Amino acid sequence: MQVPILKQGPFLIASVQSALSDADLLQLRDTLVEQVGKYRSRGVIVDVTALDVMDSFSSRTLRDITQMIRLRGAETVVVGIQPEVAFAMVQLGLTMEGVPTALDLEEGLAYLNQEIRTKGNETERHGP
Repeated sequence: MQVPILKQGPFLIASVQSALSDADLLQLRDTLVEQVGKYRSRGVIVDVTALDVMDSFSSRTLRDITQMIRLRGAETVVVGIQPEVAFAMVQLGLTMEGVPTALDLEEGLAYLNQEIRTKGNETERHGP
């Protein structure tokens, strides 16, 4: 299943509409990493609001996406993890260590905007 990816200013927003197969997750990873460079994006939001389950492969792939996108010079935030999914992930010992999360799209955008401002200030203080 193809995940729609929208460009919103300096950000990409990937809205996962339903459970994805492992192959779909890998395709999403590859597409996001490529599009960060293509559109010179500063941040990526992965919206998982519609998901009612997240397995170990999904959480590991989201961590990988975050790390790969960071290496490309952008930040990632995962938004919309449902309460049931959070409970199940904790019970199963699945972690999203190193992956910023936010309650919803609005908070995710605020997080990325803050990250851009912080990086801009660091560049001004320390030089390029």
